[in-house]
Amino acid sequence: MCGIVGYIGKQDAYPILIKGLQRLEYRGYDSAGIALINNGNLNVYKAKGKVADLVRFAEQQDIKGTIGIAHTRWATHGEPNQVNAHPHYSQSEELAIIHNGIIENYAVLKEGLKEHGYTFNSETDTEVLIQLIEFVKKSNQVDLVTAVQLALNQVVGAYAIAVIEKNEPDTIVAARKGSPLVVGVGEDEYFLASDATPIIEFTNKVVYVGDEEIVTLERDKELRIKTISNVEKTPEIKKLEMTLNQLEKGGYPHFMIKEIFEQPKTLSDSMRGRVNVEENNITLSGFIDNKDKFLNAKRIIITACGTSWHAGLIGMYAIEEFARIPVEVEYSSEFRYRKPVINKDDIVIAISQSGETADTLAAVELARSQGAFIFGICNVVGASIPRNTDSGCYTHAGPEIGVASTKAFTAQVTVLTMLALMIGREKGTLPQDRYLNIVQELGRIPEKMKTLLTQNDAIAQFAKTFTYAQNFIYLGRGYNFPVALEGALKLKEISYIHAEGYPAAEMKHGPIALISHEMPVVVIAPSAGMYEKVVSNIQEIKARKGKIISIVTEGDVVVKSLSDYTISIPDTEECLVPLLAAIPLQLMAYHIAVVKGCDVDQPRNLAKSVTVE
Repeated sequence: MCGIVGYIGKQDAYPILIKGLQRLEYRGYDSAGIALINNGNLNVYKAKGKVADLVRFAEQQDIKGTIGIAHTRWATHGEPNQVNAHPHYSQSEELAIIHNGIIENYAVLKEGLKEHGYTFNSETDTEVLIQLIEFVKKSNQVDLVTAVQLALNQVVGAYAIAVIEKNEPDTIVAARKGSPLVVGVGEDEYFLASDATPIIEFTNKVVYVGDEEIVTLERDKELRIKTISNVEKTPEIKKLEMTLNQLEKGGYPHFMIKEIFEQPKTLSDSMRGRVNVEENNITLSGFIDNKDKFLNAKRIIITACGTSWHAGLIGMYAIEEFARIPVEVEYSSEFRYRKPVINKDDIVIAISQSGETADTLAAVELARSQGAFIFGICNVVGASIPRNTDSGCYTHAGPEIGVASTKAFTAQVTVLTMLALMIGREKGTLPQDRYLNIVQELGRIPEKMKTLLTQNDAIAQFAKTFTYAQNFIYLGRGYNFPVALEGALKLKEISYIHAEGYPAAEMKHGPIALISHEMPVVVIAPSAGMYEKVVSNIQEIKARKGKIISIVTEGDVVVKSLSDYTISIPDTEECLVPLLAAIPLQLMAYHIAVVKGCDVDQPRNLAKSVTVE
């Protein structure tokens, strides 16, 4: 959601900023803009639409300068248009700001500023913030850093901001609370961004800005950080793990299909150093260092949003089966507001691909305030969730650029499965022979994924048949019910076809009324699990002339004979079927969306990381 880029150094800022915005396009946005200081002028250029629209407009303007800030906006306050796009000037046009997040008390601040003669051009909360900073600066006769600090002490809400001043062409002031911000440290230059993707091309040295911290980037000077309560901090430089190649499509037409095909590798990366097939052992340091917490837990609460919530449901099945600990899976957005009962002997597992999901972060803070132990599962090193949890585990899926999550989902399921196996083994609730069988089979999953991906062309061919559909139903039981939910979500996200996932047995409790020859029904029916019961559900659909697409185990003949289209997956342990069954559902959604002409990597109205409520 939204994207921030900044640069100060000796190079021309414009090409660096534009390339940075292009790297951030995956986050989702509806307008873009840029601000540059050159020869005493502060120039702001904005455009509704894509970064390409901004480029067409800006290249007719003065784009010189070695300092600048840039932004891609996902509308919150005010419709998507050029006026509401960032950056925003202050009233004097001496300051400009870019902002991710939401200022919750902007209306009160706005009324107060109006009383002091300030007028507003946009509908945004962001313009209120820059006017406030200017008011504070002029009223108190202070420098820009102090003005930002004093202004932010009046703000309620979430923000990542960058501010430049016409009369200070050697300084960018940035700050964050609840929205990510990272500084890249180069040779006599600094980079600023919402995440590391715009930075990696120029440096692998970064500083992650903490909550309520203000960072000052000055030409030819050391980086300075202080809190909004005026406590000086020492910048801690980290080394980025990602590479530039990970941010390119690598010959694929879209990032989504590239990331689907990367899953054999990403699962191997998730298991590397953790699953030792030769010794039949799993090692997760986050568990080992806190073993007593897990072994004595009375309850585990998993909190997440979207695809991560579906992964959490699969984790619930595995933990309850292997470790015999009660598990609840909560939508973070509901959990944080419904006054949940949280005990000190509870473990809260927070799952987020980006590590910046606003609702999940709020759920973490709530659980922490109640004394629970917090375990994070995240893909992005240095993100807010890893920094705000007691322990955790990185998924190591690599950068995921496509808005619809694919490889992050299977990596999350893998980590949750490994955690469930470790708890069950240590508690003695998982028989040793069963533990060994699953560990061995987990090690085989990447190769089985490769075999499964060879069906891509066949899936692409039959997917064309279903571009007519207005609705889909996805069915599964046990471990595969969450896979049905995830498959339906993928189709909704990128093809804009309405789809719903259900436990297969729930068909008779209402949804069966929808079945007709125009209703495609996707059924996940592997031989492992409640096979006979799922076959019975399929027969009920077939009797009502529903179109059946089935996911079956290789060699299946019964379900295949009842289905209009069948995708076979390799045989595996029941708890590991989701890792394989998810892939054909991802491919089917992708190919339907492509044939429909949808923007697969940047679906309408969606953002990769939901950093505001």
